[in-house]
Amino acid sequence: MTAVPLPPAHLLTVGEYAALGEDGSGRSELMEGNLVMSPSPSPDHNMAALRIALQLIPQLSPDLEVITDVDIDLELAPADQPGFSRRPDVIVVRRSARARVRAEGGLIRASEVLVVVEIVSPGSRRTDNVVKRAEYADAGIPYYWIVDIEDPVSLLACHLTDKFGYLDDQVVGGTFASTAPTAITLDLGDLR
Repeated sequence: MTAVPLPPAHLLTVGEYAALGEDGSGRSELMEGNLVMSPSPSPDHNMAALRIALQLIPQLSPDLEVITDVDIDLELAPADQPGFSRRPDVIVVRRSARARVRAEGGLIRASEVLVVVEIVSPGSRRTDNVVKRAEYADAGIPYYWIVDIEDPVSLLACHLTDKFGYLDDQVVGGTFASTAPTAITLDLGDLR
């Protein structure tokens, strides 16, 4: 029989969440101090994230890099208060972010993230399109891409505005092209 650790009995700060580490039972995120668990992604989901990363890497300027499946501190609460941490499928950050984490510890900060990519799963459609969309906008992340790998594969690109949160561009299939944060083209057909 395998022992299953009990969930924390109080709302967690981002620091407490980061100190929990990995337990191998799925993916965890932190929502207003509450530990939220979800099943591990499907192979198709993971392959789509990898292919997005592989397409982005050669197109980014030298000061930017791609990181997959990593916790980010949304910086929506003071360090001593119940916090918010999400684990996007793919992020684009300034290269200095990883060096800062290596030197100081902690998590990648939302203020270091330029693009966050979420791949929709059967159990995450509302979370990705509503909840995370609002949290990422509140955290000030400039670009949010929502990728749906159901046939036909599509991408909804959202960009942050001053007053209204994210503004949607058109949902695209086939090829996605953007000039921000740098000139990028993604072959969405390669994600299936």
